[in-house]
Amino acid sequence: MRAVIIEDELSAVLNLEHLFKSIEPRIQTIEVIDTVTDAIHFFENENGYDIVFMDIHLADGNSFDILKEVEPVAPIIFTTAYDQYAIQAFKVNSIDYLLKPIREEELKNALNKFEQSRTSSPSAFSPEQVKGLLELLKEQKKVFRKSYLVQKGDTLIPIASDEFAFFFIKNGVVRGTTTENVSYYLDDNLEGLENELDPVNFFRANRQYLVQRSAIKNLTVYFNGRLIVNTRPESKEHIIVSKANVPKFKAWLKLS
Repeated sequence: MRAVIIEDELSAVLNLEHLFKSIEPRIQTIEVIDTVTDAIHFFENENGYDIVFMDIHLADGNSFDILKEVEPVAPIIFTTAYDQYAIQAFKVNSIDYLLKPIREEELKNALNKFEQSRTSSPSAFSPEQVKGLLELLKEQKKVFRKSYLVQKGDTLIPIASDEFAFFFIKNGVVRGTTTENVSYYLDDNLEGLENELDPVNFFRANRQYLVQRSAIKNLTVYFNGRLIVNTRPESKEHIIVSKANVPKFKAWLKLS
């Protein structure tokens, strides 16, 4: 098994290679890379590797920058000091994580998961999913909008963000529909709402709809690889996720 290690701390590299020898002597480290620039160059020109161990923080940036530019052809196991919120995003398909300092049992479990993914679902790894999830991770320190002030007649009503099932635009006007199936006009646009709402809870399904996770009842497979999102309360129009956006949407749904 040919491994690439993306890591800028020599002690972490040595520890990982020591664990390789102890747990799985067949693992051969073919490349150790310590910068974003060198990693991008490597992945652009090489494909003879089976697995990547990737640190989040590197000398000249972080792994987000690498995955913006290139798509590694093998599964990634992240080595990270991120908190539990961020770690959730890595629990998708053949993606895994290891908290530093890396322990032998944790590495063994990650390698077992990797072996299972190779035999049961070789194509499970999706670069599109990784990119989408990493975009969510970059938002984790952001403070998100907690409520909106809407008007009903002469009365202004504060409504918590999580009380909205979905937001939509029609004829140039944005409305928010609550979980109680009441719609209110909002003096905003969907792009603005998308930027200020927590991306773990809200997803931009298409140009017309922004949907909250807890409002999703089920999905209907639609033609040409698309999906219809069925919500509670029910939307007046089909909320359709495009074929190109389906992988990112499915990855988002798997976050807990």
